[in-house]
Amino acid sequence: MDRFSSLPNDHPLHVAIRTYPLALSLSLGPALLSFTSSQRTRSDGDGLIVILRRELSTTAFPFAITVALAGGSALRSLWRRVDQRQIETSESDAVTKLQARLKSWQKSFICNALASFVAFSLLQRRRRPTHTRNVHIPLTIPISQAHKAGQGRMSATLDLTLLVLVRAFDALVQGLVFRRAGDEKKQERKRRLAITTKLDALAFWASSAGSASHFFVHELPLTDVDRRIMWCFFYEPSRLPSSYVKWIGSLANIDDRIVSALRLIREKRWSYIYGISPDPNPVSLLAKDLGYPAQLGDPKLLPAYGGHFANAVWNVLGVPDRGSVGGLPCEIVHGAVTGGSCTANFTIRGLHAFLESLALYVPVHVLPILIRRPRRLLNFQSILDTLLGILRSASFLSAFVSSFWAAVCFTRTLAVARVLPEISHDFYDGPFGCVMAGCLVCGSSIWIESGRRRGEMALYVLPRAIRACLPDRWLRSGRKSVHAIEQMVFTTALATLLTAAVHHPETLRGLSRWTLGFIFQGPNALRLQRKNVDSFKGTRVEPPNTSAPRLSTKQK
Repeated sequence: MDRFSSLPNDHPLHVAIRTYPLALSLSLGPALLSFTSSQRTRSDGDGLIVILRRELSTTAFPFAITVALAGGSALRSLWRRVDQRQIETSESDAVTKLQARLKSWQKSFICNALASFVAFSLLQRRRRPTHTRNVHIPLTIPISQAHKAGQGRMSATLDLTLLVLVRAFDALVQGLVFRRAGDEKKQERKRRLAITTKLDALAFWASSAGSASHFFVHELPLTDVDRRIMWCFFYEPSRLPSSYVKWIGSLANIDDRIVSALRLIREKRWSYIYGISPDPNPVSLLAKDLGYPAQLGDPKLLPAYGGHFANAVWNVLGVPDRGSVGGLPCEIVHGAVTGGSCTANFTIRGLHAFLESLALYVPVHVLPILIRRPRRLLNFQSILDTLLGILRSASFLSAFVSSFWAAVCFTRTLAVARVLPEISHDFYDGPFGCVMAGCLVCGSSIWIESGRRRGEMALYVLPRAIRACLPDRWLRSGRKSVHAIEQMVFTTALATLLTAAVHHPETLRGLSRWTLGFIFQGPNALRLQRKNVDSFKGTRVEPPNTSAPRLSTKQK
């Protein structure tokens, strides 16, 4: 035991002992929670054994990721011993000269790449159950479409590969932006930091707005691609986890029958122009439930265009305050929230989303303080800062929801449809109209969030944005090129991320920074990383660990 405690924090044994339990908790925890919360699974006597056998196998995520992290550390340790032995024996063959030219980070990258290659091979060998579409890899929200009959299977590791790729690319960008930060003036360092936060906001907006603009790419048909989060919610919810769809629906507070009508318009099964709708008509049923006549949801009776004709129809139907505008009345679209007032609609929905967000963000902001620095809760200024952070994050989600609804109402009722009444509401209520406008606008709410959280949210949505650019047919083709490219990307990206964690941990952010810091530096990683970040952004602090050299211009 004394010998074990005397080992350095970055020893392969320490790395393995920290990695496996952490990965196992992330993988096994949700599986056990799902098992205990479902009566159907609890009644299955073999269910628990199946879960344990699956998560404890050598092809499961915990073992594979431990091979990648601890294996790379072990190879680095072995290489250092070989180098030391060659120095002592004064060997000078060609291999020795080549090794001497390699820098420390290059050797680490090679070792991490070898270990990552093995880890990927283990994950790929895992059998995927035929009855589920979810891949049991933690920290990744499934971004792949569910498997359907007649289609090929998506790679089981695609979600993890894209997550690692985004984190590795972010580490490279952070290193490039702040490469000379230690030699620059304070004002220049602030300017570079502002650049990164703006890039984060742009990435988040592009991922949200791209869900609309990407529809043109799909429909025109240049390539078969996925929609993004909000687009998937409205038109293809099967591409999102069911719990995620329920959460968005709860936050947006939109009736399922309105969403169903939007999908019917896109599928040409609902039309104001041709007066067609399925039987039963979901919007007519919604109108009756809201206390309005059923004909207010019938496209055969509703005006397809605005102008004088629309006014005549509304007079017959007895609908006030919708002059010169066609389509579904606002009373039906808004549901039971506000009636016909568009302003009250997006205001009340924003307040509802704000209250819902408080329940989400209170633990997000408070739990890290309780775990790392509980004494901060005894300081009034710290409590005030935490409270303001919670309100700021809740305001972001509130603005996300309210701005989406405001764009919808602005497009189909308040402005655009009034200015251009000759355009049919098959367009305004279709995928090119109000939904696209909402997707374009809602992502701008990210500017309300703090710069640090903008970065985390951008890193959260970027894997889906990358997935949207990949041809679905090619991914499901089962070709060897798909597997080979993914293996190369996963190996390179994970090796880059692990190398950055060892040599330049200050280039990592958020989840990857704290997780890899704990694994490679131990429980004191938070304190050590604060010093490294200060040195990285201009305050000259000597690194506490000589195995992680300070970033400098020459070193770059």
